[in-house]
Order: sequence, then C-alpha cells, then structure tokens
Amino acid sequence: MDRGKRRFLGRIATTVGAVALMAATEGCSVSTSGNVTTITLDVTKIKNYGQAALNAAATVTLYLSSFPTLAPYMTAITAAETALSGALSAFSTAAGTTLTINYDNADWKTRVDSILSGMSTVASAIGAAISGAGSALSSTIKTDASVALESLDTLISVFMALLGLASGAKATGGMTEAQALANLGV
Repeated sequence: MDRGKRRFLGRIATTVGAVALMAATEGCSVSTSGNVTTITLDVTKIKNYGQAALNAAATVTLYLSSFPTLAPYMTAITAAETALSGALSAFSTAAGTTLTINYDNADWKTRVDSILSGMSTVASAIGAAISGAGSALSSTIKTDASVALESLDTLISVFMALLGLASGAKATGGMTEAQALANLGV
C-alpha cells in the first residue's frame, strides 16, 4: 500500500475514533447547524483533567525529590505545574457554578486551550524527567512515573478529541479515561 493511501486511512481511523470518543464522553456534545459547529464541554470534566495533570506532576516531583541530580527536571515540572494551576484557577473562577460552556466562545476557548497547553507542558516535563533520570530511578519508581505519564497522555488525548483536535492526539495504549483519572487520583 502506498504512503498516501496509508496516511488517508489513518486519518479516517483517527476521525472515526474521535467521533466515537466524543459520543462516549458524558457531558460533552458537538452539534452542527448549517456551517456552525458548537462544542459544549462539561466544566467539571475540564477541571478534573486539569487536576489530574497537577496530581501527575505532584507524584513525579515527589519521586524525584530524593535525587538532587534530577533538580533541573523538578524545576521544569514545577514551573509547568504552576502555570497549569494558574490556568485552572482562572478557568474555575470564571466558570463559577456553570455546568457547561461553549468552546466556540473566544473567552472560553482561550481558557480551555490554556489548560490543555498546561497539561501538555506538564506531560513533556515529566517525559523529559523520566528519560533524563536514566538509571537513577529504581524500576518501581520509573514504572510508577511512567504510568502517571501514560495516564496524563490518555487524558490529553481524550481532551484533544473533545475539542476536535484528535489528529494530533497521542496513542493511549488502551487505557480508558476512567482508568487514567483513577490512576491520577481524580
């Protein structure tokens, strides 16, 4: 099969997967009227995703804290965690008791995108720490940190699919959203 055909089939599979994922995710919906598509997002779900990323960062920094040589990685994770915490706090304050928001609204889109960006930055920093730690971490700690990262990657992938950005989503290795949230204490 030529490369173009494989790429085309891959895009179809990604699109079908994204639509199925969005249909299966409670509290979130996509509707189209004419040329206008509206994405409605569950505020609690967004807060849970952000909190899960903060929990992943806290877990991994706890693991790294006993290794002084890994301080640069901790600094990067802490900086990403601080930025995400600020974005999540701003989102929560703006949302108040609102149950759903329309992602199409420019203000909400900016707030939601900043949470997704923060989650991605946390994941990148955690990935760099795991990779950079090399043999400094025991296999148990490395496995636990890797599970935290895989869980976070799963939630980022789900979040991206909700926003219609599934083409950029990472493979989740078969972990469900519920498993990822449970792994990260949410």
